[in-house]
Amino acid sequence: MGLKIKKRGTKWYVYVNYHGRRKNRCVGTREAAEKVRREIEARLALGDQTFLQDDGRPDPLFKNFAEGWLETYAEVECKPSTKRSYEQLLRVHVTPRFGNKKLTDIRRDEIKQFLSELSQTTHDVDGTIVPKYAKNTLRLVVCALRTVLNAAVEDGWIESNPASRVGRFAKSEKPARQASAMTRDEVEKFLVGVQEICPDWHPFFLTALRAGLRKGELIALKWGDIQFGERENDANRYILVQRNYSHGRFTSPKSKKSRRVDLSKQLRAVLLELRDSRLLTAMMAGKTSIADDLVFPSQAGTAMKPDNIVPRYMEPALEKAGLRRFRFHDLRHTFGSLLIQDGASLAYVKDQMGHSSIQITVDTYGHLIPGADIAWVDRLDSKTTVHQSAPQTHQKESDREEETAQVIEKIWLPPRDSNPDMLIQSQLSCR
Repeated sequence: MGLKIKKRGTKWYVYVNYHGRRKNRCVGTREAAEKVRREIEARLALGDQTFLQDDGRPDPLFKNFAEGWLETYAEVECKPSTKRSYEQLLRVHVTPRFGNKKLTDIRRDEIKQFLSELSQTTHDVDGTIVPKYAKNTLRLVVCALRTVLNAAVEDGWIESNPASRVGRFAKSEKPARQASAMTRDEVEKFLVGVQEICPDWHPFFLTALRAGLRKGELIALKWGDIQFGERENDANRYILVQRNYSHGRFTSPKSKKSRRVDLSKQLRAVLLELRDSRLLTAMMAGKTSIADDLVFPSQAGTAMKPDNIVPRYMEPALEKAGLRRFRFHDLRHTFGSLLIQDGASLAYVKDQMGHSSIQITVDTYGHLIPGADIAWVDRLDSKTTVHQSAPQTHQKESDREEETAQVIEKIWLPPRDSNPDMLIQSQLSCR
């Protein structure tokens, strides 16, 4: 028999496990929970199992609880993209396996068996043995299942989460493709290609390269978010990133925090010219301000479709410039890596990029500066060459040996009345 009290959030619960029959109750304070625990323990010792009888609150099925969690918690607390990911993972993988089981009937060994089945190998079209699902997919499946069951624990339906600490069975491998970035020369060639293929998009791609904004942050950028400063050399010039556009909705940035990104002089001049043009058009239409207008709207004046940017504009510009294929997110990586190559501190790069920790900055951009790293190796060659001047080197070494001998003699030469045995021992210890 197991009787426990636990605090979940601000409430205390009593959990009973009596020969496999489980029940729990929310009883408010710790003192009340202790009192209820003692009473239940005494009743069960006398054979009274009234507490274990059905109280009109049947244990929900996993699928019903998961649907309610998606509609309540995920809808309010998660970003649309995150909620959509949870919904897909649950629908495709988790619910078919655990949907018709009660929350109290889901066991840890069943979850481990479930993961084992997902990680089995299969044969590719050419006969190659490949995993059924990538380990990163397994990690996401475990995350979705664990999150829902955590909510069940907090609501008092189950005592503990059977999916906790099973992540080691689905450790994620490193992605096959690491972040890549353009060199300075490639940046200039790409921008020239943009000017030739789609000149109206030059400010958009320049902002991506000079400010490192994500695609959704660029789409959601408004003129009121840009502080131009009074003049070109004014240090008070920046972009306030406080919005993101994802799945047809405006949301908060990825970290759920706004950030300030410094505005370079070149980008300031380009955006000022674009702003003046837009402001003139707005004034002719009777508007007095464009602060709430999007900086990069679609032709209809609404938020542009993110999926159209790369195939219609970026890829043709890359081809025109004679460059290899880059992802749009690589423009953001270019911003970060060029800052590091110019000597910017990791703390500054972290703030500009909006990373949640400096470790992310190191892990993401540490490999993107091979030119700076190889310079240290080349310096080893130059230092070695200096030491290969034979006559001078041998002369210097001879001088050092003579100086060393003199120092040793001064240190170990004892006074005249010293014990000769001690002198011999001291000289031997020097050798």
